[in-house]
Amino acid sequence: AAVSTRCLLHSLPFDTNTDRSGGLCARRAEEWMPEPQMVMFAEEFHQIQGIVGRLVKSSNASVGLIIDKNAQLIAASGESENIDTTSLASLTAGNIAATGGMAKLLREREFTTQFHEGENANIHIQLGDNRVILVVIFDKKTSLGLVRLRVKKACEQLGEIFRLLAEKAQGLGQTPFAEITDDDIDNLFND
Repeated sequence: AAVSTRCLLHSLPFDTNTDRSGGLCARRAEEWMPEPQMVMFAEEFHQIQGIVGRLVKSSNASVGLIIDKNAQLIAASGESENIDTTSLASLTAGNIAATGGMAKLLREREFTTQFHEGENANIHIQLGDNRVILVVIFDKKTSLGLVRLRVKKACEQLGEIFRLLAEKAQGLGQTPFAEITDDDIDNLFND
């Protein structure tokens, strides 16, 4: 008799008799694997930080953040000292992942823009080049239209930087730390 079970990750049925490799569930689980760690160089970091700073100033926003899809904060600008940016980065990346799941259910590639309106603060979230997440927090001193306009320009600039960064990292091989051995690390800490 065929055993019917559900993939815990997606609650989608699959037949264990015909799909012993995990099939649909295994393929779907791979889609949710974390993105590879991004290699960041000082020059590009300063460019990214400048873009976020100009975005905050030109849109009259209070905070701008760049987060990767693994929830790592890349850059921040504005009045971020009173915000738990680590938690915000994690929640934002989770939000993007959940929204990505909804998009797939609706046969969309991705929902790239989100907007959350509060009594005192608003958050505009933009997925940029399917690599990074741009978060802009603003209040009634500015408008959503202005924020969206400035975010569009910033995303174009960031897309170019991240494309060049990816090329630069590929030129290094797998990772800039690939040539470091366990002995090298032990020697570093034994001094």
